[in-house]
Amino acid sequence: MKKNTQIKSALLLLSVALMSLGSCKKDTISLDNELEFAKLEAITISSTSAISGSGNTSDSLYAMEACKKGNKKTTVELSGLSAAITTYLGANYSGFTFQKAYQVANQTTSAVESFVVVIQFNAKPVALKFDAAGAFVKVLELREGRNMKGRGGWHAGGCFDNRDGKQRDTLAISAIPALIKTYMAATYSADTIVHAFVNKDQSIVLISKNVNYFATAFSSANIFIKRTQLPAVPAKGRSIEASALPAVSTAYLTTTYPNFVFKKAFELKVNGVIKGYLVLFDANLTKYAIHFDANGQFVKAVTIR
Repeated sequence: MKKNTQIKSALLLLSVALMSLGSCKKDTISLDNELEFAKLEAITISSTSAISGSGNTSDSLYAMEACKKGNKKTTVELSGLSAAITTYLGANYSGFTFQKAYQVANQTTSAVESFVVVIQFNAKPVALKFDAAGAFVKVLELREGRNMKGRGGWHAGGCFDNRDGKQRDTLAISAIPALIKTYMAATYSADTIVHAFVNKDQSIVLISKNVNYFATAFSSANIFIKRTQLPAVPAKGRSIEASALPAVSTAYLTTTYPNFVFKKAFELKVNGVIKGYLVLFDANLTKYAIHFDANGQFVKAVTIR
């Protein structure tokens, strides 16, 4: 009886060990499949060297969820894109440089489902998705090859390490270079600076208010580049956290700018009544500003830098 019990115990231990081994093997296969599946739904757009200030490490850059598994991708020249697409690019990414584009079609029916366009904008790659009619759908998330697995999309020291939310690109107002402060005081004396950012290429963007909100960009040499009026109604602004935004606004940002990084938001009030929200955020190192109405619905987006 004792011998039978020992045999049963040994068999049980062997069974558990085999189950554990099978589980580890399955996890490994799952991770490999996850990487391969991600590559099937992504498009290689360039190298990390395409990003100014990315450092010496070179890796491939992928545009995530650019297509579905099995889709047929056909290259398209800028001249072959619809007027709707080229007009959108010119209006929202003034001065962009065309890199590449794809027509994405259903493999079975050959019906065109979307277009993916890759541009260079302010020394940074941007990948955008448009529907079959040429209407903007979303800005695609970019990832380095080593970050294809998982949902984070970044690693410390990588191109997109600001996705950890630590706001390392925030520049204290007291630390704004004297040359820039002098320029602002002489040129936009009525402005009140409310925030400042320093980009990977060491250019600086100031967010200021003078009835309306503005973004004023300076080069790494502290030379004025451009000034952009941000999309918002003239109102009294109060700084708020991302958690204070309407759920519908957060949903729009998450869908249209995957893996966006929240930077700053303002609640806009007139006579104590909320009239809308202004949200500043980062998507793959390019900064945007979006105006939402009082109900949190999208009104307008502006590309800052």
